[in-house]
Amino acid sequence: MRFDLKILASWIKPGSTVLGLGCGEGDLLYYLKQEKNVKETGIEIKEKKVALCIEKGLSVLQGDINKEILDYSDKSFDYCILSQTLQQVYDPEGLIKEILRVGKKAIVSFPNFGHIKIRLQLLGGGKAPVSRELPYQWYDSPNIRVLTLEDFKIFANKIGFNIHKKAAIKPGEKSHEGKIVKFLPNLFATYGIYEIGK
Repeated sequence: MRFDLKILASWIKPGSTVLGLGCGEGDLLYYLKQEKNVKETGIEIKEKKVALCIEKGLSVLQGDINKEILDYSDKSFDYCILSQTLQQVYDPEGLIKEILRVGKKAIVSFPNFGHIKIRLQLLGGGKAPVSRELPYQWYDSPNIRVLTLEDFKIFANKIGFNIHKKAAIKPGEKSHEGKIVKFLPNLFATYGIYEIGK
């Protein structure tokens, strides 16, 4: 499992109810179901990925997370997880508010556009950056927003939610390896992971 997902999974209590938003092929939900005995639900927009989740025995429905989350009642889940998806949603404020309504806790992760390599690519080349973590050209990227770890803190204050836990990370050469970045994380971390709540 990817390094960022290992950290995220370590924050989930065994036996919890979990809603995975934009859950992809279900790797995290499958791990949580097998290793932490969670009751999982997922929402994924891509039909092919939903089929892979179902093959793994996961409870995942196809749909737009912005619309499907509206069907859930307040505090339906112990955790709502939005992993590597925040930068792809049209209304981050609305979605975060819904996540905090539906979940007792929420975990959000995203790539840090403030990472030094991205800054240097933009400064030196004058072009939209491409990296291992952000492997897309500007014209084919699913990322419609750019945010940094610092931006997320400002966003939390503006919207009015608290950050309970955070981890700034830099994956290693292999996807399951990595390290937590404590020194100047907005400059040296490639991803941020946050547990948030009201």
